[in-house]
Amino acid sequence: MIDRAGLAEFLRRRRASLQPEDVGLPRGQRRRTTGLRREEVATLCHISADYYSRLERERGPHPSEQMIASIAQGLHLSLDERDHLFRLAGHNPPARGANSEHVSPGLLRIFDRLTDTPAEIVTELGETLRQTPLGVAVTGDTTHHTGPARSIGYRWFTDPATRSRYHPDDHAMHSRVFASGLRKVVTLRGPGSRAAHLLDLLLARSEEFRAVWNEHEIGIHHNGVKRYTHPEVGALELTCQTLLDPDQSHMLLVYTAAPGSESYEKLQLLSVIGPERIIPQAPPNA
Repeated sequence: MIDRAGLAEFLRRRRASLQPEDVGLPRGQRRRTTGLRREEVATLCHISADYYSRLERERGPHPSEQMIASIAQGLHLSLDERDHLFRLAGHNPPARGANSEHVSPGLLRIFDRLTDTPAEIVTELGETLRQTPLGVAVTGDTTHHTGPARSIGYRWFTDPATRSRYHPDDHAMHSRVFASGLRKVVTLRGPGSRAAHLLDLLLARSEEFRAVWNEHEIGIHHNGVKRYTHPEVGALELTCQTLLDPDQSHMLLVYTAAPGSESYEKLQLLSVIGPERIIPQAPPNA
């Protein structure tokens, strides 16, 4: 049963404890609110300000598990705080560990500060949980996929369009990396896991995957440099750095270009135009 009074009080307290800079928001001028505004929390949680306000006032409908998960993530709750929020709302907390999609507050704090850098948070199966705007500009929005297609490894072998943004000379290496990575996770998680289910799907649907899988390679990694073929700015060569959250099996991937390089200049251009397409200028007298 929902504890409306406890839920409302917990939300108010948590909101008051956060500052805009804690969650990647600008502070602005003449700010009088202690902590975040309700409207700011609603934006972070991807819900309406009216809906969130009613929860803080002990009103409104019984929030769903999906809604509570979104609020827990938007408020940058720890796992213990997330579980407490679920119980206040009358739900059993989700499982912890590799299958959890709740990003830790520490990882989110780092991510929120990467406003001018391509970055993403992914699961061990290559499912994108968060992308910076510049990350979307480089690779497209990879958070909207559903089902097994959420995994880039699955898309790589089943959707040819996935490869269009990657340099053709690197396709074979990407295939080896994805197969090797999946082998590691399947061995770690065992039969019946989401990784094992993804393996069964790929073995049934991709001849190329079956061939690469049968090589039994493990520990195959990129050399730290990834080459992209962007549909608007052309070739990009980016260095990828990885930060691992071992408790959640999430990875923060940050992409940078050498200062002064052509790729660096192209990233500056993409940071201005964002994920919107560049419309080429028509040549004179066209």
